[in-house]
Amino acid sequence: MALRSALADVRLEVAKAVVGQDAAVSGLVIALLCRGHVLLEGVPGVAKTLLVRSLSAALHLSTKRVQFTPDLMPGDVTGSLVYDARTAEFSFREGPVFTNLLLADEINRTPPKTQASLLEAMEERQVSVDGTPRPLPDPFLVIATQNPVEYEGTYPLPEAQLDRFLLKLTLPLPERAEEVEVLARHAGGFDPRDLGAAGVRPVADEALLAAARAEVARVQVSQEVLGYVVDVCRATRRSPSLALGVSPRGATALLATARAWAWLSGRAYVTPDDVKALAHPTLRHRVQLRAEAELEGVTTESVLDTVLGSVPVPR
Repeated sequence: MALRSALADVRLEVAKAVVGQDAAVSGLVIALLCRGHVLLEGVPGVAKTLLVRSLSAALHLSTKRVQFTPDLMPGDVTGSLVYDARTAEFSFREGPVFTNLLLADEINRTPPKTQASLLEAMEERQVSVDGTPRPLPDPFLVIATQNPVEYEGTYPLPEAQLDRFLLKLTLPLPERAEEVEVLARHAGGFDPRDLGAAGVRPVADEALLAAARAEVARVQVSQEVLGYVVDVCRATRRSPSLALGVSPRGATALLATARAWAWLSGRAYVTPDDVKALAHPTLRHRVQLRAEAELEGVTTESVLDTVLGSVPVPR
């Protein structure tokens, strides 16, 4: 109970700096509990960067930011060997990937070679330079932001890399009342570069996250719910609107996020409603529309709605 209330407090702390993105904050907390990575998508100026900085402040975790640009090299992310003239030897200089929360800002603005430099870090939680593996801190979470792909000068992420993100969260434009609240805070002296002055304080830490993860691992899943997760994922592979359905990795991701959501909701078991609640953010980036379906105005969200409506729910 104390662990759950502490993580609820994290959401309250983030809300001191970020207005109206509760669903995204919940998604990031779930990703931390599942040790998964997150893709944040939204137009510029909807507080994607501020959200990550506020979360790291509330959790007392280190964070670094990399602005992905067309000329960014893999070594700029992972680190590289540097020659030291005094010792006449090469020493390793750590890149920004050596942190707890790595904000990969506008990841789809950098070429695939540099995007791929994150793959080993995301999957193996280590970086290999000159044949030597170097472990990353724990927890380690990549939070990559991207502008919608219809913007010019972007390199869409390949399916293999998209599949390594646990969740894809979309940050919508705020409602009118929320936007008025944002302006009121700025008029009152709010400085997004000074989170301490905004009152954001650490209310959890690495030890609490580790304890919470251990509790999530004890959440029970019945055979019927396991079958439901598999049936939902298999139904995407048969959908006539999709060229690419959800992989088995996607099914394990949906199970993990549903367990975390069940625990956050105060239950020691997973229900089909937990699976439904996390299906969209966990699966939307793992499916690919057929070109003809896209031309007809079909969206991944509508296809997932159809799939969830067609798969029988266990009683």
